[in-house]
Amino acid sequence: MIPPARRIAAVTAVCALGAALAACGTERPAGTTRPVPARSSVSASPSASRPPVLTPGPNGLTPVFEHGPRTLGKTVAFTFDADMTADEGPRAAAGEHFDNPGLIGALRALKVPATVFMTGRWAEQYPDEARSLGADPQFEVANHSYSHYAFTPSCYGLPTIDASRMRADVERANTAFRKAGLRDALPYFRFPGGCYNDQVLRTLGGLGMTAVQWDVVSGDAFATDADAVAKQVLDGVKPGSVVIMHCTRSAAPTTETVVRTVVPELRKRGYRFVKVSQLIGESPGHR
Repeated sequence: MIPPARRIAAVTAVCALGAALAACGTERPAGTTRPVPARSSVSASPSASRPPVLTPGPNGLTPVFEHGPRTLGKTVAFTFDADMTADEGPRAAAGEHFDNPGLIGALRALKVPATVFMTGRWAEQYPDEARSLGADPQFEVANHSYSHYAFTPSCYGLPTIDASRMRADVERANTAFRKAGLRDALPYFRFPGGCYNDQVLRTLGGLGMTAVQWDVVSGDAFATDADAVAKQVLDGVKPGSVVIMHCTRSAAPTTETVVRTVVPELRKRGYRFVKVSQLIGESPGHR
């Protein structure tokens, strides 16, 4: 298990106040667990038609992925949470921007593949952008819930969804993707705030999804010092790392600058950028 990356002090303070982009925290709330999937030999690269998933954990628990193999070369996956909670429509209508076209443009210009974890509410607000991301082979899109409500109590101040509605919330996000014209969302799920426990993993069992966490916290949410965020990413990346960042202008205003800083430096260090699906396909326990 990789110890969580240290936080940037300013980001920590905001997270403690229960900010909406709850995944900016580095420490998992008490009681969260990681099921260990059954191990198998590493197979060939994933098929485009059938994205790889991890084998379910004991008693059918939803498997959890945090990083790829450390010994198969210098690869790193950038992930971006495009999150908007179900009650933030009025803020968007008033002009707040929960998207970040400049960031997506930078990734395209730098030719960096990436995995976007999108909420259904975000897809409803920005259907053209959702459809564009889904149609671009440089990106892959996965489920970040519909509402961005927490699946466990005490998750960085997020509203909490009842256990009886969790599966429906995940499925509602997929419905929102299809309505936006995004038809190829991957069978991966990122918990709002990164908060989960065994009960939640059992509740989502049977959906055929792999929960995707991370081992490098960028600290970009609500940060104002792009250099500090870039340093945190560069200090944390190891072979096979999954980095969490955000695709939301209003709450992660430095992310585009951070990407433009760290991408050339990581390439100079010999790293190659891949999508999460490739790391899962290279990991023991996938199918």
